[in-house]
Amino acid sequence: MSSRPADASVPFSVARPSPAGAWWLAVRPRTLTVAASPVIVGAALAWHEHQQFLPLAFLVTLLGALLIQVGTNLYNDAADFERGADTPDRLGPPRASASGWLDSRQVKRAAMAAFVLAGTVGLYLVWHGGWGILAVGLAAIAAGILYTGGPRPIAYTGGGEFFVWLFFGLAATLGSYYLQTFTLSTAALLAANALGLLAAAVIVVNNTRDLETDRRAGKNTLAVRIGRAGCSTEYTVLVLLPFALLVPQALVLPAGASALAPLAALPWALFLTRRFRVEPPGRGFNLLLVRTAQLQLAVALLLAVALIWR
Repeated sequence: MSSRPADASVPFSVARPSPAGAWWLAVRPRTLTVAASPVIVGAALAWHEHQQFLPLAFLVTLLGALLIQVGTNLYNDAADFERGADTPDRLGPPRASASGWLDSRQVKRAAMAAFVLAGTVGLYLVWHGGWGILAVGLAAIAAGILYTGGPRPIAYTGGGEFFVWLFFGLAATLGSYYLQTFTLSTAALLAANALGLLAAAVIVVNNTRDLETDRRAGKNTLAVRIGRAGCSTEYTVLVLLPFALLVPQALVLPAGASALAPLAALPWALFLTRRFRVEPPGRGFNLLLVRTAQLQLAVALLLAVALIWR
C-alpha cells in the first residue's frame, strides 16, 4: 500500500497537533522507559558487584538504546499504516501516519535517521567493548526495522513478545552490565529476564487492545492466536514472574535482602493483572499500557537504588 500524503483526511476524531506535536506522538515518549530501565539496572548491578561505573559508557549505552526504540516506534508508525493495520476503528492512541499528520515516507526516513544515529554513537561502544557489541547493536537495529517491516514482520507473526524480551531485556541489561565490567553474572541474567518479561507485558496489553482490528487486518499477533483469555494468562505470568526472580537474585547478590526492594511494587502488579482481566475491550487498555511500562520502570528504579545505596 502506498503512503498517504500528510493532508489526507484524518480518520480519528482528534484535534490536529502542531508538526512538532505530531512527531512527539510518533516517537511514543511514554514507552521510552522500556529502553532506559534495563540500561539503568545493568549499570547499577555493575556498581554493586564490582564497584565499577563508567559514566561515558553508561550515557552512550542509554542514548543508543533510546535511539533504537525511537527508530522502532517511528518505523512502526509508518509501516502499520502502509500495511493497512492502522484503521479508523483503531482503539489505541492516534498514529501520525494513519491520521494524516505526517507523510509515512517522512516518518520512515526519520526512523532510519534514528537507527543511523544509534549506529554512530554505538561506534564508541564497539571500540570500548569489542566486536560482540557490534553484532548485538546491528541485530537490535535490524530487529527494529523487521518488527513491522520486511516480507514477514515480527509483529505480524506472533513474535513480538519474544523480540521485546530478547532486545529490551536480555540484550539491553546484559549489554549495559558488560560495557561496565567486561563480564557477565548470574544476577545480571536474572535481572535481564525480569525486565524483559515486564517489557513483553507492555506488548501484550497493546496487542490485546488491538486484537479485533489486528485480526481483520491480517496482523496475526500472539493475541490473535490465543484470544483474550489466553492473553490474560500470559499477562499475569509476565507481570508476576519477575517478582519470583527477585528471590534467587537476592541469594547471589552481596546486597542480600536489600535486592528484594522491588517487592514493594508487587501490590501494583497484582492490581494491574486484575485490571487486565476485568477491563472491557476498548481504550481503557491505553492507560493500562502506560501503567505497565511504569511498573517496569518502578521495579528497575527500586532495584537500582537498593543496589547503589545498600
